[in-house]
Amino acid sequence: MAAPNKLACYSDPADHYSHRVRLVLAEKGVSAEIIDVAPGRCPPQLAEVNPYGSVPTLVDRDLALYESTVVMEYLDERYPHPPLLPVYPVARANSRLLIHRIQRDWCKQVDLILDSRSKEPARVQARKELRESLTGVSPLFADKPFFLSEELSLVDCCLLPILWRLPLLGIELPKPAKPLLDYMERQFAREAFKASLSDVERDMR
Repeated sequence: MAAPNKLACYSDPADHYSHRVRLVLAEKGVSAEIIDVAPGRCPPQLAEVNPYGSVPTLVDRDLALYESTVVMEYLDERYPHPPLLPVYPVARANSRLLIHRIQRDWCKQVDLILDSRSKEPARVQARKELRESLTGVSPLFADKPFFLSEELSLVDCCLLPILWRLPLLGIELPKPAKPLLDYMERQFAREAFKASLSDVERDMR
């Protein structure tokens, strides 16, 4: 368990939802004890604080949070610099909506592809849809350094773990997706992104 007054994060080193939270921690420069949890396993300490035994789970003294978006927003409010959500309500709501769309449109496909119980035809279709969808939104990455933003946000923190896993997912983006490919190259080179990677994730590329 984490030392008093220190954050602990229960994390699956291969899971893109856990990667989101590790990326936010790295971007904030927040020190946390990362406790690796193998898929399907639930250590007794995790079961004590999270009735679902799921990861990522963040423990901050007497507070335990799960569900990656809840954890990310808590970290953004608890450690406000640099801010990862816009200040103004309209822009903040738009960011949350983008995160919701990433969840519905892309995470759903990723989870289906990576689930060993998925049938191969469903996997093939999910790969096709994800590749086409990412290629289709690629022009949105042409004008700004981050996803529809001048600054890195929680939206990027949800998207980048997916993009990092494209080789694992069996997806290669075509040349017309150059704005997105350029975005990936820039973001993957950032020190905070490198610091967010587990050993398992480093081996994905």
